[in-house]
Amino acid sequence: MSNTQIVTTERLRLEPFAPAHADALFAMNSDPDVMRFLGGVQTREQTKEGIQKVQTRWATLGYGWWTVFLKDTDVAIGAACLQNLAHKEDAPLEIGWRLMTEYHGNGYATEAGQAAMNFGFNQIGVPYICAVAIPENAASQRVMKRLGMHYVNIQVHYDEICAYYEITKPG
Repeated sequence: MSNTQIVTTERLRLEPFAPAHADALFAMNSDPDVMRFLGGVQTREQTKEGIQKVQTRWATLGYGWWTVFLKDTDVAIGAACLQNLAHKEDAPLEIGWRLMTEYHGNGYATEAGQAAMNFGFNQIGVPYICAVAIPENAASQRVMKRLGMHYVNIQVHYDEICAYYEITKPG
């Protein structure tokens, strides 16, 4: 894993998904409260398969999902991503996040989302980034707004009706 793929913020460290993260990611992915807007809970096997897919994307594309840790600790609190929207190669890059329930409400999703956005703008060099959420997922839409993203419209992605937000690279 390249050190350029590890991102640190004031309070967080984002590391590309790795097999060593499987237990923490499974704990989060098997929580119905965390996954209610994200396609439902995952089995341990689905989580491990997801880690393998993400590792392949990092190797081929140079971006993907990170496990989010509290900075200077091994405490995993969630995940964040920079990926092609709906996993379509010609789609724009989107940012996304999910946190273990006990870490909601502390600004960590916004901080992780900003880190993923900065990676897309500064490391990958894209001119704009999007994010989507199920319309009922008001918390994620609040994060998008805090990140300076603006609502565009309702679109279908991941076979779901989604609120679509985007932001253009500053400057």
